[in-house]
Amino acid sequence: MDSTLDGRAALVTAGSAGLGRASALELAAAGADVAVCGRTAAHLDDTREALRATGNGDVLAVEADITDKGAVEGFVDRTVDEFDRLDHVVTSAGGPPSGPFLDTDDGDWYRAYDLLVMSAVRTTRAAYPHLAEAADDGSASTVVNITSRSVQEVIDGLVLSNSVRRAVIGLMKTQAREFAPEIRVNAVLPGAHETDRIGDLIEQSVERGAFADYDEGRAEWSEGIPLERMGRPEELGEAVAWLSSPASSYVTGTALAVDGGSTRSV
Repeated sequence: MDSTLDGRAALVTAGSAGLGRASALELAAAGADVAVCGRTAAHLDDTREALRATGNGDVLAVEADITDKGAVEGFVDRTVDEFDRLDHVVTSAGGPPSGPFLDTDDGDWYRAYDLLVMSAVRTTRAAYPHLAEAADDGSASTVVNITSRSVQEVIDGLVLSNSVRRAVIGLMKTQAREFAPEIRVNAVLPGAHETDRIGDLIEQSVERGAFADYDEGRAEWSEGIPLERMGRPEELGEAVAWLSSPASSYVTGTALAVDGGSTRSV
């Protein structure tokens, strides 16, 4: 099974934190040159060093807002200039605000669409010619969209994620057909993973007295997951790296749940 990415170049949007960062680290561990973008300089600096310590490939960390069309296009261009090719794209984005439908206004909807959908549209549009060119050596280039298990089963209080993220799956399925055979396009649907953000939320809940300690908070977040725990970020990253590698050469147009079995729908 060929899961190495030696000599290949990967780009990860919102890759300086959370599941985007975990994916970037696994791509680097597989041997790829890796470019990430983010909005926080400190996170970018930390991720740059972590990527360099993880793999032997080159690293690029760029400050960019993925809701800004010019910034996205500039990030893609800088990646190609730095690595002289682009083989793999991973689209990641922070989650939109939580809340019920009646508390969500038009601005919330438009911002969520720009963050979750248009960022993926603009990234893949800008990357397409480079991905197609890189695939000329006989091995497919790839796109992997990080979305959420909410595209399969709605989650209470997350109307924006439940609704808007589904457009990314429609985009993925369409691109998988239009871009084949040179480019494979897939998505991962993460459930709860113990990222720094989740850790911070648990610690804040402990401070408010909602939980006696961190372990109690972790147990609450793990409630209802058949594997009885949250995922580790690197487990999601490993799935992204596999979908980017030749080991998944016959997989395209697939939405892969990485959620410990928590989604009940088929």
